[in-house]
Amino acid sequence: MAADLHGNPRAAGEPLLRVDNLVKHFPLKQGVVFKRQIGAIKAVDGVSFDLHRGETLGLVGESGCGKSTVAKTLLRLEEPTSGHAYYKGDDIFALSSSQLRHMRRQIQIVFQDPYSSLNPRMTVGDIITEAWEIHSGVVPKKERSERARDLLRRVGLSADDVNRYPHQFSGGQRQRIGIARGLTLNPDIIICDEPVSALDVSVQAQVMNLLEEIQDEFGIAYIFIAHDLSVVRHISDRVAVMYLGRIVEIGDEAEIYDNATHPYTQALLSAVPIPDPTARGTGGRILLEGDVPSPANPPSGCRFRTRCWKAQDVCAEEDPALLDRFGHGHPSACHFAEP
Repeated sequence: MAADLHGNPRAAGEPLLRVDNLVKHFPLKQGVVFKRQIGAIKAVDGVSFDLHRGETLGLVGESGCGKSTVAKTLLRLEEPTSGHAYYKGDDIFALSSSQLRHMRRQIQIVFQDPYSSLNPRMTVGDIITEAWEIHSGVVPKKERSERARDLLRRVGLSADDVNRYPHQFSGGQRQRIGIARGLTLNPDIIICDEPVSALDVSVQAQVMNLLEEIQDEFGIAYIFIAHDLSVVRHISDRVAVMYLGRIVEIGDEAEIYDNATHPYTQALLSAVPIPDPTARGTGGRILLEGDVPSPANPPSGCRFRTRCWKAQDVCAEEDPALLDRFGHGHPSACHFAEP
């Protein structure tokens, strides 16, 4: 089945979330008294994708590519510069404050750092029930204590942990508390912003398995943000690869990992450690030269051209569109894309 421009072969069904040409620029200003804008950091610069119920979209790329800014903008923790994001057909960026409050019940987030994302002055029970104080109609007050205990049991902790404080838990246990908090309002979507990057490898697997179990049970859709492609493959149905504020390749997990066409994706995959080297094919490690350009002054044309071994004159002159160039079901933004 052919993919649409958002890289989703299931385009015939109405998506739960559709992001259309999302842009977020942070102004650069100069001066003390009379400040004037001298430029902008182009953190997100034209990102589009969709997300269906019960699906996991992996959003991957190097640090600073704009992954977390996409998440913050979708939740309107940052206001967009331009673009649209539709949740069940409603433009998130056009919602009133009361409508936004209702929408945030349906889109929750699990943060990267389990140490700083939990209030150290609050008990675990208070952390979990806090959302019900704000959205009082979700769970009756007399049922909240037992519901909090149920959520703790669901994420693999003890019901008696409601009276303990965050500092009394390990990193993996704290992240489980963060996941329990994310489930309190029965959301349709959870944005997982590098939820396992601060954890040991053995604990990472446990948390990933928990997220998959929760998805199977509740039908939640995930946007799973990470820089580790091996982690993303474990959980994702589709993968979007970001570079310098833009998606350069997007498609089904199998197509991205087994049939990547963009040089940047190929370079990232070559760095993934695999016990059996023959599983990668005949190619070896691809070492990228130079540093990632500044998002305040990205290269003309293709943004990856300054580090790409395939770069030619056309790459500096024309910005490659995100197109399905080979009929493999996933678009790629490269003039010289090849499997």
